[in-house]
Amino acid sequence: MTEKSFWKRVTGSGLLLPVMSLLLVMAVNIVFDILSGNNPFNFFMITLQQTTSNGSVLYGRIIDVLNRGSEAAILAIGMTLVVSSSAGTDISVGSVMSLCASFCCMLLAGYGVSSTNELAVPLVVGVLGGILMGSVCGAFNGTLVAYFRIQPMVATLILYSAARAVGLLLCNDLIVYVRNSSYAFFGSFLGPVPTPIVITAVCVAVITILLKKSALGMYIQSVGINAKASRISGLNSRRIMFLTYVLCGTFAGIAGIVASSRITSADSNNIGLYLEMDAILAVALGGNSLGGGRFNLAGSIIGAYTIQAITTTLYALGVSTTQAPVFKAIIVILIVAVQSEPVRAYMKKRRLARAAREGGAV
Repeated sequence: MTEKSFWKRVTGSGLLLPVMSLLLVMAVNIVFDILSGNNPFNFFMITLQQTTSNGSVLYGRIIDVLNRGSEAAILAIGMTLVVSSSAGTDISVGSVMSLCASFCCMLLAGYGVSSTNELAVPLVVGVLGGILMGSVCGAFNGTLVAYFRIQPMVATLILYSAARAVGLLLCNDLIVYVRNSSYAFFGSFLGPVPTPIVITAVCVAVITILLKKSALGMYIQSVGINAKASRISGLNSRRIMFLTYVLCGTFAGIAGIVASSRITSADSNNIGLYLEMDAILAVALGGNSLGGGRFNLAGSIIGAYTIQAITTTLYALGVSTTQAPVFKAIIVILIVAVQSEPVRAYMKKRRLARAAREGGAV
């Protein structure tokens, strides 16, 4: 393969801009460490540290980004499928996370119990119950969008507003603490590796295999491009769209379990707060069109970790938690603008003009 054809493939890849955005954030960390007189590769350093409760665990900024960005990455999987099939977003995933966490902790602790060390039901019942609650919420949203033809943002606004309140009702208006090591496992460590990273990797692997080994990925993109044409060609476009919302709700349930097990409690007011915005931004940063159609799951995952890397970088630079969202918004706007269609068209026009001049010179 010639160098020219290799470069053409690289520049034509849908992952180029998401990867470049992530590398740019990492470069900021390198420059900051150099100016501070520290090791320029501090951001990339991973060490083993001894802890009193978990033994030797991996430690470093990269590990922190992968760990703290797990929930957003899991949500981004479902959000990518929803956006591709329905050309709309599910703004309820953060609230559904909270509801699933509340339902899970309520099952494990027992209704009306605010704190427990002993589980009222087997762990698998509580965890599967929380995930199933997410699937039910996804089915509710999917029914409204696919069968009642309500616009996605309007349909998902219902659970966006109500899911946290339902979670509070399930928990009897309490923050339910499940101080049990078996439940805390989902938010702690699997050996030296943070468990949320492993859970995210499993979710990505399962959905990738499902999309690659079946025609589901092609069907989702077909429905997103033209639902009417897909229906005429024999696809049940409504059922496919419904399925993507069920999957989105299921992944929200998994993210809710991870988030609540980190703090071994169900805090309905704070779990998943604003994470729906991060999931939508991850899809956009991943180079996916919010108008539906073709999607790039890998781009969305990179986008989710880019958002977390921005947050980690801002904290490392000394930006306070109250000011960080402002700088984060500015950075995200710049990254999204660079990946926008007008900018891409302009850059393509420039490349074609340069190629024409070089051809004329020859």
